[in-house]
Amino acid sequence: MRALVQRVSSARVVVDGEVVGEIGPGLAVLLGITHTDGEKEAAYLADRCLGMRIFEDESGRMNRSLLETGGGILVISQFTLYGDPKSGRRPSFTAAARPEPARKLYDYFLEQLRKSPVAKVAGGRFGANMRCEFVNEGPVTLLVEA
Repeated sequence: MRALVQRVSSARVVVDGEVVGEIGPGLAVLLGITHTDGEKEAAYLADRCLGMRIFEDESGRMNRSLLETGGGILVISQFTLYGDPKSGRRPSFTAAARPEPARKLYDYFLEQLRKSPVAKVAGGRFGANMRCEFVNEGPVTLLVEA
């Protein structure tokens, strides 16, 4: 399981002209799921996202987590994180999990986040063609794997 995590001042996801998920300051997470992932990896990665100290403290150092800042988190399913562009001109997505098991783990990941005291947990629409808008703060972008 992979998460591309961005510290944002705002983020939102639009499907067919409708805003389906939106947050102010916090984290935008693009979540990729592979065949061998399960609930253990999803719980681990959710905990890592919540606990990463990538927000500035009073001294301007990245020393605070999302749990400490009171921000929101927006999670978007992103099977292309498991795309392999090494051969040919079209990437291979064979390492990405099939839609049904991936949807279950995506939902489980959101469920784990909702159990936390995070101010707001929002998601995209699994499998939809989404327009994602992020205002990356810093910029801070990290790849986290389980």
